Amino acid sequence: MAILPEGFALPPPPYLVTLLVAAAVVARAALRRRPAVTTERVLALAPWMALGSALHVLYVVGALPTLARPLAGTPAVYVTVAIAAVGAWTAADAVLDPARVARVLALGGGGLAAVAVAGVLAVGAAAGTLSPVVPAASLAVAAVVAAAVWAGLTRVVPEVRATGALGVFAVFAHVFDGVSTAAGIDILGFGERTPLSRLIVDFAAGLPTAPVLGSGWLFVVVKIAIASLVVWLFADLVETDPTEARLLLGFVAAVGFGPATHNVLLFTISAPA
Repeated sequence: MAILPEGFALPPPPYLVTLLVAAAVVARAALRRRPAVTTERVLALAPWMALGSALHVLYVVGALPTLARPLAGTPAVYVTVAIAAVGAWTAADAVLDPARVARVLALGGGGLAAVAVAGVLAVGAAAGTLSPVVPAASLAVAAVVAAAVWAGLTRVVPEVRATGALGVFAVFAHVFDGVSTAAGIDILGFGERTPLSRLIVDFAAGLPTAPVLGSGWLFVVVKIAIASLVVWLFADLVETDPTEARLLLGFVAAVGFGPATHNVLLFTISAPA
């Protein structure tokens, strides 16, 4: 059985070496600088996550320049954006007032993400395939479901409140991924590229509920369960090691928010099946 998602491939050797060297340089600089890890700064990485998603959509539709294309495939795009984001964070921490770092980091990533998203929309407009209704609806539904999940979670397990805004973001990110995936499968006719996720979807498709609920609902439930469990497990860590907890919660959120943003952008420029 395949483990890696479809399309997973390392970039050509020159690009791979360049990425590894750049990652090592940025990691060394970050470790030496050790910029403060606050909730605001980790949340400021969200636009950078969206940037990576938009770049990968441009890669999928073949809209990137030839020289840049190898940097936006899977998994190269994760490393490319991480290098840029961590490098920007470290540089901002070195030259700016600490109170301004999160704002500048968010604005920098947001500006780049806006350009990339505009490129994605331009591709859809040129092809005449812009279809934003279902993707926008999936975002709205995800926001409502995530709010309900967070309200229920804090009532049942009050200690998760310690994770604060990062806990909320992690829950929303995975609900968003689940809902957007379900919408793509059951409404738009897309398939699932990740083998484990595809197993969950295929299992749901074989249940008696499939004719009524479709095959994506179980993936939403699994995503909600995973996000809730992780936030609950990290609640104590926030108290004992807040720096590690914030970084881990940011990573967990990225694993959901990145694919979800990729989903809605790709669906937006793809005509419904």
